[in-house]
Amino acid sequence: MARSRGSHIGIYAGYNAAVMELAITAHTLTSAAGAGLAATDDALWSGRSGLRPNDLAQSELDTFIGRVREADSFSWPGGTDNWHSRNNALAALGLERDGFRDAVDAAVRRFGSARVGVILGSSTSSIGRTEEGYRDLVDGTAMPPGFDQPDIHNPHSPSAFVAHWCGIDGPAMTISTACSSSAKVFGSASRWLTAGFVDAVVVGGVDSLCLSVLHGFDSLELVSSARCRPFDRERDGINIGEAAGFALVTRLDDDADATFRLSGYGESADAYHMSHPHPEGLGARLAMEAALERAELAPADIGYINLHGTASRANDTVEAVAVEALFPHSTYASSTKGWTGHTLGAAGIVEAVVCLRSLEAGRVPGTLNLSDTDPDMAFPILKDTRETPLAHVMSNSFGFGGSNCSLVFSKVGP
Repeated sequence: MARSRGSHIGIYAGYNAAVMELAITAHTLTSAAGAGLAATDDALWSGRSGLRPNDLAQSELDTFIGRVREADSFSWPGGTDNWHSRNNALAALGLERDGFRDAVDAAVRRFGSARVGVILGSSTSSIGRTEEGYRDLVDGTAMPPGFDQPDIHNPHSPSAFVAHWCGIDGPAMTISTACSSSAKVFGSASRWLTAGFVDAVVVGGVDSLCLSVLHGFDSLELVSSARCRPFDRERDGINIGEAAGFALVTRLDDDADATFRLSGYGESADAYHMSHPHPEGLGARLAMEAALERAELAPADIGYINLHGTASRANDTVEAVAVEALFPHSTYASSTKGWTGHTLGAAGIVEAVVCLRSLEAGRVPGTLNLSDTDPDMAFPILKDTRETPLAHVMSNSFGFGGSNCSLVFSKVGP
C-alpha cells in the first residue's frame, strides 16, 4: 500500500495481512522513578519525579539526570565476572522485579529454551564499562585487569546478557535505532512469532548513564540545566536518564489469561536529517497511521497517547503537529519524561510500560514540570493526571535520523 504526502511517499506492505495480536504476558520497569511496578505507579500517580542534580562520576555538567540508585550497589553472584557492567547490573535488577523472571522461567519450561527469543533495544549497551577501562589503560595501550570482557565491549551486550541470565537459547537480537530502539522490539517480536521462529519473546530495553551520551548531547546543545519541561513555553532541552524495562510476549491464542495485548505497531524512516525531525512530522505521522491500521482502529478509539515529548524545542513542536493531523482534541496526550528523563534506547519500553499501567489503572499521567504550555503547540497537552476509562492507548518513540515507531496497546476482551 502506498500513501502520498505531498512529494513524499511511504510504502507499507499489507497492514492487515496475517496480523497477529500479541499477548503481554508479563512486564516490569526499573527507572529513576522507581524500581519495579509498585514504585513506578507510586511515582506516576503522586507526581514524584526521579530526576536529580547530576552526580555522575567524572562529570561536572550542570544538568539533571535520571539515575537508578539501586544499580550503584548491585551485588553480582559468583562466576559472572565476564558480564560485569552497570548496564548489565541494571538489566539484572529489572529482570528480578515483579515476578518477571518467574514468568520467563515458566515460558522456557513450557516452550523449551530454544523456542524463546530475546529482542532488546539499546543506544549505549555497556559503553560505560569501556569508558572505565580507557580511563585506566595499562601503559596507555592495554585494558586494565578485569576489563578483558569481549561480551561487554560489544553493542550486542544487553541481549547476550539477558539470554545468559535467563537461560534462553533461542535467537537473540539487539536493536539500536536511537530513541525508537526498544519500541521497535515489539514489531520484530510480532514478525518472529508470526513466522513461527519462536513461541515467546523477551522484549525490552536497557540503557545506562555514561559520559559519552551525557556530554555528547550537551555538545549538541540539547541538555537542560533545569528539570526538563516537555511542551512548556520555556523548555530548553532534555535530561538524560537510565532504565531497564521488559515484557514477555506470546501469541494471544497461547495466553488465555492475558490482560493486555499489542494490537498494532507502525514503523517509518523519514531520513530527513541526522538529528532534526521532519518539520511537518511526516515520519511520525506515517508511523502512527500504520499502527492504527494494523490495530484496525480509528484515531478516536485511542484514549491516551504517551508522546515522545523530549522537551527539546523542535521535537515537541513537530510531534504536536503530527498528532494534530490525526487525532481529535478529546484524546489525552502527555509526556512522562519529567519522571524518568530521556532514557534513549530504553525510552520505548519505559513508555510502553507506562501505557500498560494507565490501561490497568484507568488513569493517565499528566506532563510533569509543564507550567505554561507553549502557545505554538498544535495539539492540547495534558498537564495533570486524569481518571478515564481506557480501552486502547498509543506510545510514540521518534529517534535520530527519522527512525520512528508507534505502538498501540489494548485491553483484552470487549
